[in-house]
Amino acid sequence: MAGVEDPSERGRSRWRAVLRRLPLIGTLIGVVLAVWLVAINDLTAIGTAFARIGPLGLMAVVLVRLVIVLLCGIAWARILDRLSEVPASPFVVLRFVREGINTLLPVASVGGDVVGGRLLTFWRVPGPYAAASILVDLLIQAVTLVIFALLGVALLMQVEGEAAATLASWVLQALLVMVLVLALFFGFQRSGVVRRLARIASDLGRRFVRDEARGEDIDDGKAAQGDLQDAIDLVWGKSRRWPLAQSILIHFAAWLLGAIEIWIALSFIGVEGIGLPEAIVIEALTQAMKTAAFPVPGGLGVQEGSFILVGGLFGVDPGTALALSLVKRVPDVVIGIPALMLWQSLEARRASVMKPGSP
Repeated sequence: MAGVEDPSERGRSRWRAVLRRLPLIGTLIGVVLAVWLVAINDLTAIGTAFARIGPLGLMAVVLVRLVIVLLCGIAWARILDRLSEVPASPFVVLRFVREGINTLLPVASVGGDVVGGRLLTFWRVPGPYAAASILVDLLIQAVTLVIFALLGVALLMQVEGEAAATLASWVLQALLVMVLVLALFFGFQRSGVVRRLARIASDLGRRFVRDEARGEDIDDGKAAQGDLQDAIDLVWGKSRRWPLAQSILIHFAAWLLGAIEIWIALSFIGVEGIGLPEAIVIEALTQAMKTAAFPVPGGLGVQEGSFILVGGLFGVDPGTALALSLVKRVPDVVIGIPALMLWQSLEARRASVMKPGSP
């Protein structure tokens, strides 16, 4: 009957509204948690510990982060090696954009990846290939994080004490769940489900688009979505094992460099007894916890709580742990703000090129 809203459509609208609000909800939860952690600890101790690192220490941490993002960009480029003629430089540039969006904007931690994949088409990378590269890059990044976290757990098991053993057991269980999720994600990419979902989406689209709007646009959309599965299959092809292996190794090296950030920061702060093995444990476990809480933008509150929890096992007091978290956020801002400005510049350039009548 005309004028009566379909209950199923009303339900879908509610779900879409909830999904749109998730990043905002995650941001609010993270801010509340971060403020609470700071409030219950000694602000003077936090400020004193942060001040000890000094400009030289902060510069060193920022430089390490620059190398990390650079490596991640190169790892992303390896995924499309020989499938695209685009050099590694656009991937590196867009990796910085991805990082800036994910760390500074109130979006879930994959929002920047979606933007990065879309902007990659500006360098004449076909849409299906750009999307496939993002899907595979996210999977490789997550797999290498699991391996890195397992290394952290193995090192944590060498630490005496019931607290360390309990945390190691908990993290192992969480990693098991993560492995199952990643296996499903890999199966999703390799099973042809993408093509079937695209067909369903295209069929649904024809139900809601007016007759005069049908035709070329929908057919092109269907073809592009169908090509996504073909692009994914090409990326995972047997002849591409070496480029994918390179991407895995580079991503793992980037995770290890994150531990160098921790070691540099704690060394400048003056914390004794923290070597590279301890730094690996702290970085591996905190990154795993941040990833598990991906709906919270930038891991607000989660990162701070993780540093307090894991750092405490090695004698790092809460004030120093919170200062360490602040130090880790300095590169987020120093690198992220220029990255966001670059993103807006790219969007403006893209809009001007795609504007009707543009040369």
